Amino acid sequence: MSMRKYDYLKLHISVLLSGFTGMFAKLVSLNEGLIVFYRMAFAFLIFSLMLVFMKKKPVENFKEIWKIIGLGILLTVHLVFFFGSIKYSNVSVGVVCYSLVGFFTVLFEPIIQKTKFSFIELFYSLIAVFGIWLIFNFDTSYRVGIILGVISAALFAVYTLFNKKVEVGKSSRCMLFYELLGGTVFITAFLPLYLQFNPVQTILPSGIEWLWLIVLAFFCTILLYLFYIDALKSVSAFTASLTGNLEPVYGILFAVIFLGEAQQLNAAFYIGMTLILLSVFLQSFMKKVKLTSFADGSGSVNT
Repeated sequence: MSMRKYDYLKLHISVLLSGFTGMFAKLVSLNEGLIVFYRMAFAFLIFSLMLVFMKKKPVENFKEIWKIIGLGILLTVHLVFFFGSIKYSNVSVGVVCYSLVGFFTVLFEPIIQKTKFSFIELFYSLIAVFGIWLIFNFDTSYRVGIILGVISAALFAVYTLFNKKVEVGKSSRCMLFYELLGGTVFITAFLPLYLQFNPVQTILPSGIEWLWLIVLAFFCTILLYLFYIDALKSVSAFTASLTGNLEPVYGILFAVIFLGEAQQLNAAFYIGMTLILLSVFLQSFMKKVKLTSFADGSGSVNT
């Protein structure tokens, strides 16, 4: 029981760390492409050194390595859009758009995972879409950020679904190493072209920004991922997904406390956010009912 409580603690720590992620887009003055470059590069270097000191080798066959590298590229593109969303709006808007991951998962899962399409899940997800629509229409200053955030959510949904297919039988160490490798190589090759269309005065962080980027790489990338994967060994997928729904809440709370974003948010935002949280609650409640029904032997459920 004590070990199980410890795994719950690790799960909550991983979600808490993810809530801090969006703030780094405001703490670091670099554009989204450069932030992702430093985040992936630092995380890859730090994690590689950790493996050397632990004398661990990320062993995997060549065919599977390419699949994991592809996931790393997809994750990197998602991060560029995620940080871009925050740069063009604010942390609160960016993490609220992230809540649409559930909606896109409902749309893409039957195609990628070959599962049965759920109209009731689509209905609950559309509540979240309506919440985003309210924010989009009532606050025109954030439209670009919202569009980027929606694209980011769609990309993360695709990443998550393919990750479920690829990670079977593989260690979290191998997955993390090759995803970071793929992401780092991709963003390094892509960055010159990106900066050609998004010119900047400097490509180097200044002062304390170096520290923020190292913190982002270690705590909000390496540590977050390892805690989450380790917790999943004993915590159910339902509990993990339910806990993960707290990420936008944490993100908004931290943005209000540390960045003073409450003054930037209007009534439309709070109405839209309420609808999104209602969508999350309904989907979580529905999953709990299904799991309870399955455990009682009164029904079946596809998970």
